[in-house]
Amino acid sequence: MKKLMLGNEAIARGLYEAGVKVISSYPGTPSTEITEFAAKYDEIYCEWAPNEKVAAEVAFGASLRGVRSACAMKHVGLNVAADPLFTLSYTGVNGGLVIFVADDPAMHSSQNEQDSRHYAIAAKVPMLEPADSSEAKEFTKAAFNISEEYDTPVIVRMCTRIAHSQSQVELEDRVEKELLPYEKNPQKYIMAPANAVKRHPFVEERTEKLRHLGETSNLNRVENDGKEIGIICSGTCYQYVKEVFGDTVSVLKLGIVNPLPVDLIKNFAANVEKLYVIEELDGIIESHLKNIGVDCIGKEMFSPLGEYNQSVIKAAFGLELPETVSADSNIPVRPPVMCAGCPHRGLFYTLSKNKITVLGDIGCYTLGSAAPLFALDSTLCMGASVSGIHGFNKAGGKESEGKTVCVIGDSTFMHSGMTGLVNIAYNGSNSTVIILDNSITGMTGHQQNPTTGYTIKGEPAAAVNLEELCKSLGIKRVRVVDPYNLKECEDAVLEELKVAEPSVIISRRPCMLLKYVKAKPAVKVNEDKCVGCKMCMKLGCPAISMKNGKAKIDFTQCVGCDVCTQMCRLGAIEKGER
Repeated sequence: MKKLMLGNEAIARGLYEAGVKVISSYPGTPSTEITEFAAKYDEIYCEWAPNEKVAAEVAFGASLRGVRSACAMKHVGLNVAADPLFTLSYTGVNGGLVIFVADDPAMHSSQNEQDSRHYAIAAKVPMLEPADSSEAKEFTKAAFNISEEYDTPVIVRMCTRIAHSQSQVELEDRVEKELLPYEKNPQKYIMAPANAVKRHPFVEERTEKLRHLGETSNLNRVENDGKEIGIICSGTCYQYVKEVFGDTVSVLKLGIVNPLPVDLIKNFAANVEKLYVIEELDGIIESHLKNIGVDCIGKEMFSPLGEYNQSVIKAAFGLELPETVSADSNIPVRPPVMCAGCPHRGLFYTLSKNKITVLGDIGCYTLGSAAPLFALDSTLCMGASVSGIHGFNKAGGKESEGKTVCVIGDSTFMHSGMTGLVNIAYNGSNSTVIILDNSITGMTGHQQNPTTGYTIKGEPAAAVNLEELCKSLGIKRVRVVDPYNLKECEDAVLEELKVAEPSVIISRRPCMLLKYVKAKPAVKVNEDKCVGCKMCMKLGCPAISMKNGKAKIDFTQCVGCDVCTQMCRLGAIEKGER
C-alpha cells in the first residue's frame, strides 16, 4: 500500500515500522509533526518534554532499558540537547536511539540558520539525510539498525522543505522488537573520567567503521550519466539538481552525511571532468573533499545563506531561467501579526505606552516587536529573557530596574525560564518577570505543555501551578492579571517596577484560537462619535482599520475582546450586542 505523506509523517511511519517504543520531544518548527504523527500509533509511547535536553535524556533512559527510542527537535533545540548528545556518543546505546533534527535554511520560523551537520561531526556520531518522504521513512529504519549494530546514537537531519513536502511512501508492517536485557555496566554507562577516557578510543574506532560503511552502503549512491560534469549533493539539493539537470550529469547522492566516505568520493571524482558540490548552508562536504585532496567547485558558486532552488542552481551554471510572473509591486506587504483578540496585545500595549524596556523571548509573542507596538528590545533564545533581565539590571542598577521587564511564555518558562528565575531570586536583582500564560504552546501549533493539564494525547495530567512554582523558586511577589483589562495591566506593571525586590506578573488568558475559547460579539464603531484620532490603531489589531477617516471594525475577525473599547476616550467603539 502506498500513501502520499509529509516528510515528518513519513518519519513517524518509519518509527512505527521500526518497532520504536518511546518518543520524547519538544515542539519546534519544522520538526513538530514528527511526534504529533507518531502519537497516533497506540504502540508508541509519546510525550512532550519540558525541553530538548530532557527529551534526549528520556530517550537515553528508554534505550538503556532495552527498547528503541527517539526524540525530535528543531536545529536550535539541538543546542539544548548537546550536553547529553556528546556523552551519549561515548556511552553508546542498548536499544537503538535516533535523534531527529530539522534545520531551517532561510529561517522561515527560526532565529538563526545553523547547520546541524557540525554537531554530528563534533559529537562523532553518524548522521543520515533523506531527500524525500520515502527516504525519510526508510532512513529512519536504517538509522535504528545502524544505532544498534555500531552501538551509537544516530542523527537524522531533516530540513523545512523535506519535512513539509509530500511524496509517495510505501507502507509496511511494524516489526516488534524484543525488550533487550539490561545489564549493569559501569564502564560503559557511568561517564566518570576514569571510564570516559577508555570510551574515547571506542568512539574513534567506531567512526572508522562507520566511514567504511559509507563506502559501500546503498544510502550513498552514484548515478552515472556522463563524464563531463559530476555533482555531489544530499537532501533537498539532490531534488533541485535532478529537476535542473535530469539525467544529463553524474550525481553522487550522499545519504550518510557523517562520516563522509573517502574512496567513494575519490573514485567518483576520477570519473568526471569537472566536479561540483551543491549543499545548502555551510561548505561541509566541500571542505571534506579538499581535505582529502579532491578538487571541486562549491561555495565560490553558491551562497552559504538561505535556501537554494531550481532557479538558484540554473543561475549559478548560467542556464536559461524560466519566465516568471511578478506580483504587482504596489501590493501592500502582509507581515505576520498577533491574531485579533490575542491575549498578549493588551499587555504589550501597556509596556509600549509606558516606554518600558522589554527583554523578549521565543514564541508567538515575539510578534510584539512589530509595528505599531514595537514593544520588545531583544530576543535571543529560549529562556534568555529571564536570565538576560538579571544581567541587564545588575549592569544598570536602579536606573534599569525601574523601567525594565522581561516577557516569556508559559511553555518557554517551563522549557528554560525557571532556572533564570532561580538566578534572579538567588543572586538578588530587582527584576520584574512577566509570564504570558495563554494556556498552550502557541507558536508551534497548540501543543500541550506541563502547565496545561493534558498530555500529547489529550489525556488528563498533572498541571504545574505557575503561581506556586514561582513562589517556591524564591519569588515572594507573584500576581495574576487579565491582559484584556488595560488598567489592571498598567497598575500591576507600574507597581511592581517600583518595589525593591524581584516580582512575577502572570498575564493569564487562553489563546483565542483554542477550540474551547468562544468569541464574543464583534465590537462596532459609532461613526457619529469617531473623530479619526487613530488611537485604536496603536493596538495593531488586524480587525481594526481606517476608512474615509473613520475607524472600521472587520466583524469577521473581531472576537469581542473589548481592548479597543477601553482606549477610545470618546466611546466611539461600542461593545457588540450580547
